[in-house]
Amino acid sequence: MELRIQSVNFDASEQLKSFAQKKVNKLVKYTDEIIQSEMVMKVIKPDAPNNKEVSIKLNIKNGESFASKTAESFEEAIDLCVEALEKQVIRTKEKKTGK
Repeated sequence: MELRIQSVNFDASEQLKSFAQKKVNKLVKYTDEIIQSEMVMKVIKPDAPNNKEVSIKLNIKNGESFASKTAESFEEAIDLCVEALEKQVIRTKEKKTGK
């Protein structure tokens, strides 16, 4: 699965990008219908707490899933987004298979 990462107002480190890739790739175990994913990482207000925002959009066959979370760190926001997307993907799959 292809993951496009866009960082706004900062340069994402290779370490952060590989962390994001690893986390998003875990979603493939729930469905093989994910075509591509897009992630946008932003620093909202540099001095404020919980100022890291991550939004992830999954392009899935016959639709898409989206999650956006704000947290203290990008890693935490990525974890929260992936968790939310996991639930969406599982719910969509269950509706489709009728379980």
